[in-house]
Amino acid sequence: MEQELTSVGHDVQVIDPDVRIHVYSLVTALGGFNGEDADRYMLGDDALSCLRDIRRWLKLYDQRNNRMDVVRCLGEANLVIGDLLPILSIWWANGQNSKHLTRVALACLELLVPLTWPAEYHSQMTANHHRHTPYLQQIQVQYKRSILKYGGSNLLRAVIRIALPSMAIPRSERESRDEGILKLMLYLLRNIAIITTNDRLAAEGDEEETSRSATINAFQDQDAFALILTMCSNVAEDFNQQDVVLLEILFHLVKGVNVDKLFLNDEERKAKRSDELGDLLRKENQVKREYARNAPTRHGRFGTMIWVKRDEHKVTTVSGQNILRDDQASLQKMDGSKKWKKPRPRRKKEDTVQYNDFNIPVHLSLLATKNFRIFVEEFLDSGFNPLFTHVRKAIEREADRVTGINARQFFYTVGWFLEAERARRARQVIQNAEQGKKAVEPDSFGLVAGVLNQETFISLNRGMQMSLDNKEWDDLTAQMRCFTQILLTVQEMAFSPIEEDQEIADNIQNRIFYEETTHDRILSIVRGYKDQGFGYLDAATELAHVFLRMLERYSKINVDMQIRSKRRARKRKKDAVQTEAQDGAENEEDVNSEDEDLVDSAQVTRERAFDFKRFAAKFCNQSCVNTFVAFTEFYRELNSEQLKRAHRYFYRIAFKQEMTTLLFRLDIIHLFHKMIKGPGAMDSSEPVFKEWEEFVRQILRRLTKRIDQRPALITELLFSKMNSTVYYLEFGQERQTMSTAKRPPAELQFISKEVLTKEAKQGVVVGALVLDGQADLVKWLVDVLKSAASEREDWEAENEARRAENPDATNTPNPLIHAKPADDFVQSSMFSNAKLRLLMESVGLERLGQEDVRGAQWVIPATMSSTDLNEAISTINKAVINPMPEGSTEDPRQLLRRKETVSARESLAQGTLDVNFGSDSEGEDIPEGPLFPPNPRSKSNALDELKKKRKKKARNTDDAEKEPLDDAILEERRQARLANSLARQRKIKSDLFIHASDDETDEEADQEFFRLEEERRKEQARNVEKAILFGDTEQAQSESKGKGKKSSVRKRKSDTTATESKRRRRGSGSAGSGSGDDDDDDDILMADPDDLSPLSQQEVSTSHGAQDDTPLTSSEDEMDFDDDLVFNRDRRSKPKPADSDQPVDSDEEETLVAPSSRRMRGGFVIESDSE
Repeated sequence: MEQELTSVGHDVQVIDPDVRIHVYSLVTALGGFNGEDADRYMLGDDALSCLRDIRRWLKLYDQRNNRMDVVRCLGEANLVIGDLLPILSIWWANGQNSKHLTRVALACLELLVPLTWPAEYHSQMTANHHRHTPYLQQIQVQYKRSILKYGGSNLLRAVIRIALPSMAIPRSERESRDEGILKLMLYLLRNIAIITTNDRLAAEGDEEETSRSATINAFQDQDAFALILTMCSNVAEDFNQQDVVLLEILFHLVKGVNVDKLFLNDEERKAKRSDELGDLLRKENQVKREYARNAPTRHGRFGTMIWVKRDEHKVTTVSGQNILRDDQASLQKMDGSKKWKKPRPRRKKEDTVQYNDFNIPVHLSLLATKNFRIFVEEFLDSGFNPLFTHVRKAIEREADRVTGINARQFFYTVGWFLEAERARRARQVIQNAEQGKKAVEPDSFGLVAGVLNQETFISLNRGMQMSLDNKEWDDLTAQMRCFTQILLTVQEMAFSPIEEDQEIADNIQNRIFYEETTHDRILSIVRGYKDQGFGYLDAATELAHVFLRMLERYSKINVDMQIRSKRRARKRKKDAVQTEAQDGAENEEDVNSEDEDLVDSAQVTRERAFDFKRFAAKFCNQSCVNTFVAFTEFYRELNSEQLKRAHRYFYRIAFKQEMTTLLFRLDIIHLFHKMIKGPGAMDSSEPVFKEWEEFVRQILRRLTKRIDQRPALITELLFSKMNSTVYYLEFGQERQTMSTAKRPPAELQFISKEVLTKEAKQGVVVGALVLDGQADLVKWLVDVLKSAASEREDWEAENEARRAENPDATNTPNPLIHAKPADDFVQSSMFSNAKLRLLMESVGLERLGQEDVRGAQWVIPATMSSTDLNEAISTINKAVINPMPEGSTEDPRQLLRRKETVSARESLAQGTLDVNFGSDSEGEDIPEGPLFPPNPRSKSNALDELKKKRKKKARNTDDAEKEPLDDAILEERRQARLANSLARQRKIKSDLFIHASDDETDEEADQEFFRLEEERRKEQARNVEKAILFGDTEQAQSESKGKGKKSSVRKRKSDTTATESKRRRRGSGSAGSGSGDDDDDDDILMADPDDLSPLSQQEVSTSHGAQDDTPLTSSEDEMDFDDDLVFNRDRRSKPKPADSDQPVDSDEEETLVAPSSRRMRGGFVIESDSE
């Protein structure tokens, strides 16, 4: 082991001297420049062996021992610039036909790749690595400069020429050696693209010689771009093992390049640079003006110190002449003198990604911009889809050649080229407009369709979720940029004039916005920002901005938009248990097994309607506001688009969502004020300045108004707003929410015909509860019943004692006894446990109130005696001891099932209530659809139809075997069947609502109806005659009631109304008597009004139409009278006007006065209008 520490004044031996001697001897034996011709390189006698020995030293010493000693020795010996590059130059000039020189050139290429391999800092570096890495990074920059420009020789072209024979061989015939040569060539191009000048090290020579512009120009001049395009366009057929290396080359070429500047013409580029220079000069003048305000003068060379009076008579000393200007300057000086180091949490050690950081902008020269634009356009036309499709598949199957960094490179490169495609399309439109060309048919987006498929979206969503969970912020930043560019490309496709592109864009948006997990992921990314860097912040805010705008537009177009949401639910899975052995010893284990409840966590997926306002409200929280505030703090470095992005978010929060209170925080208000008024304000010449100025003015105006209304808001300015109080601070009142009550469980019923007695039902329910492990609920109910039985016995004993003292005393009714739950679990089970509820109902308990909600009271009714309660207790105790029903082998849980609440016919009838019946005209034909559902068919007809269908199907099958039918004939027959079905359904006149009493076409039923009506009239006439002749109305009424259910007293109001309606129809057409409401009151026949329930009253009511159609007999013409006049002839009441039309209250007795002179006919009282 080398000596790490030495005494002062001695050099540290960082490399083993023996290693250095061996390496130097190999480099010397390789060859050198001849003394006679200093410009000509001469190979040694055994140059090929020396190159192979050097490669062995690299492999066996450095790689095996994880050291960099040999690499540094080769750099100090100037192997690359002094030997390898001259050998390649000789081979390119004169030795391409020499087999020996070709092998030597290939050996040089094998050494160039490891010597130019980028040296990066990572977490697994040793002390040896830290010692050698700075030197190697600096020497690799010199390697790159020499390779790009070595004495006018095209060394990159020479390297490509070495690999051309291997490229020409078909992939099926290539050997591993050929594949290795191709990899060496591509890895060298990748290393050249990666190597850049390290800012922490002193640069030697001109930095432009190793810049991105120099690399691009060299690749264009030496046909490296042509090679990359060829391999990318044929990657699936001939170069499937080189796809990842090609991706890395592209990533290191495009990272940091501004796409907008890439597609500008020369004039626009010059104007752009002039504007940038003007902006820089303007910022410089602004800084100078700020400094001039506080700059010292020649008269202020002496020190200044003043006292600043503060509250509570405190004094602070401040020095400097700039504090003399105003009070604000003094306070700022005080604030600037405060020193406080905010504690920062320890950061996790992460690998340094110097060569993979894509957030650093790169500037290209004019020539490099032109060359690179040509390459990008050709790549989009030919290599985009093949390369990225192949790389995506390799990443998904985790091929051996794929590393962890490749996924990040893939998504970033995809997003960059999608942005380039949109910029190219926009540039083409501008060029056509400037040149006055005719409208050219736009190109389809098929050139980039390889990354707009469902597979890419799945990979992108999976990658974003994994990066978010694992906190891999650089990967997530690249994925967010890719997702944003995909959304913008789809948005441009939606506005494309090509109909196919519009359909594809609509389909893609539907797939993206359909998943609620995508919405939640965007929200989590915005809310989860915390010191991830400006690149992450820019990508997150841009993604949220684009996603919200596109989703809002799409939801407005698709009003009935549905999304799929996933929620975690608990699923109960029960294992069935056999209760009795069927086959002896084989089922003993089943008999002894217990019922198991396995509670698993599952994803429940359901569709629901999407509400954009509800989704946008999720961004109205303090975390999202903090993210955009952190982004706005960089307002001096942000461009117009980025400033507009932040402005749109704050505008949405303050005015669209009406959550201005979230912005009422002291640091946010100070930031807004500083952006407009300074110091360090925005440039007023920027186009977005006026929007920000108006926005800040409105925010400050609302703040002052809100403070006047609620002065307590001044305290809240110091803190972030919590979700629980932000609504109150905004509107001055608590949020009004409605609690959604949980539904009661479905009712249970017994399915066995044997379970008929009350004791059997109680035993089944108790057994089911015991087998479910809920015997505690049964024990609670038994305790309640015991307590109630004891109380009821005391009450009954008191009644018996009272009757013994006084036989005429009445029994006091038993009071209701409440079933009080023992704990919260029992109270919850009384509402949610269907078996417990069924047990309580079977015992006789009743629920108070009509609402079945949690917390409803259950009581023991007064009708239950102590004997009933003791019997129920005895039955329950027996069932607890023996849960299985006596004489039955069935599980009691299998004897219960859910009760069907609505029958099929009732549900079918209910479905017709929502039908629009159109106008009241009869015979109306509705062409849009049937007016009523089809009539229910009887069982016999259904069986007959099934038999006919089977016979018809058999005949059709035989015919089809003979001659098959084509699709046109089948479609024609289907349309004919549909038309016939609709025609039949239009003729249906609601058989669901037609009853026998409404059928007016049955002659036998009409005759029977008329006969019964005539008998009723004759019987009523006989009763009236007896009452008039004998004056005994009570006897007549008793006789009519004594006949049973066949006769009853008519209701006076209904009878009067019906009689008056008859008179109006028979009259001469006099108007004004009665109202339309009288037609709704019909006679109540065959029952006493007090004994009829509401349902029975509806069933026995008849229509006026039946009365109108009844023919009048001779007896009716002669004996048309008013019953009320007869039965009230002896009553005395105040006279009432004859023309009074006021309605009579049905709850009160109707009082009528007999007229002074009555017209008589045959001994009967008649009215004047009955003639």
